[in-house]
Amino acid sequence: MTSPAPPVLAADTRRSVLLLSFTCFCSMATQRLCDAMLPELSREFSASMARVAQVVSLFAVAYGLAQLIYGSLGDRYGKFRVLTYATLASGLASLAAAFSHNLDLLVAARIAMAIASAAIIPMSLAWTGDAVPYAQRQETLARVGLGTTLGIVGGQLMGGVFVDTVGWRWAFVLMTALFLGVGSLLYADFRRQGQPAGQEGERQGVLGQTLEILRDPWARRFLAVAVVQGGAGFGIVAIIATHLHEVHGLALSTSGAIVALFGLGGMIYMMVAKHLIHRLGEDGMALFGGYGMAASLLTVGLTPWWQLAPPAMLIGGFTFFMLHNTLQANATQMAPHARGLGVSMFATGLFLGQAVGVVVAASLISLVGSGGVMAGGAVVLASVATFLSVQLRRRQKAGLAG
Repeated sequence: MTSPAPPVLAADTRRSVLLLSFTCFCSMATQRLCDAMLPELSREFSASMARVAQVVSLFAVAYGLAQLIYGSLGDRYGKFRVLTYATLASGLASLAAAFSHNLDLLVAARIAMAIASAAIIPMSLAWTGDAVPYAQRQETLARVGLGTTLGIVGGQLMGGVFVDTVGWRWAFVLMTALFLGVGSLLYADFRRQGQPAGQEGERQGVLGQTLEILRDPWARRFLAVAVVQGGAGFGIVAIIATHLHEVHGLALSTSGAIVALFGLGGMIYMMVAKHLIHRLGEDGMALFGGYGMAASLLTVGLTPWWQLAPPAMLIGGFTFFMLHNTLQANATQMAPHARGLGVSMFATGLFLGQAVGVVVAASLISLVGSGGVMAGGAVVLASVATFLSVQLRRRQKAGLAG
């Protein structure tokens, strides 16, 4: 049933949301920036691929662990304050990476970038939860998420372009300019908001707040859904390029381009999210999103025609982000009294699920094949989407949603 359109956000809030989308782009782009650099870094530093891969692997580890510290910092000192300083710190770390004269310094700079940039996306979601009424929140989070989704594609593209033209260091110079530029605008916006330190959260211990959140049955179920979605969604997507290469004989560059359509589908969803949210509601978004992604995985994994993979990945990205955006909106409302910590726990669950999902998927390929792994992921996604949709519908009937 179509719900009435909510009122338009204030101009000041829309400006802040736009800045959050920009800084989320920077955070996600810097994650993917080194993906295409590894062969060049191996050549320049005369190191093995396994050694230079630390600029990616150790970044991911540091990024995931850092999620755990920012939730309570945001609740205590202000979410916008924390993400503003984190954006500026990311720019300085990126500058250090640009001038690294050996691999050890580059790895250290990348770890610093991970620790700083890890605050940006969860604190952006949490601040949106504080500043935007729930009726408008999922649509607003889709606007913030547009920057995140663009960053997935943009980071890989920038890294490859700079390696092939003026050199990999200039990619970090560009990221420095982007981080510091957006950080300066965020700082000016933060000063305009005039938020005093400590107004947003009670000075309660992190462990006490965490246990309080976990005592809530809905929070436990929701975090479990986040872990499973991370594994069956993001984790399974990581093996699709390999499947297309090994099963259909496509070049890795072609396979990578097809998988990139997943991100493009997500971008298209972000641009039309407003209309879908009002028409389908949260439970409908979760159900259609999960089933759509499941159908995409089944098509890519089981079809003998690789030509079906590009449209399937585009549709898969579109529908997957329907489900993911619904989870984001509910993450901001899982623990309103400690919103920063709640969103950070959600982000940690996604990261953990993705890491476990990649390992499990890779282990099962030798047993059931990559197509079988994707089919299994489809079943899991459809199941979790059904479960989440039922839970959301029950909460709406009980008056607990939002």
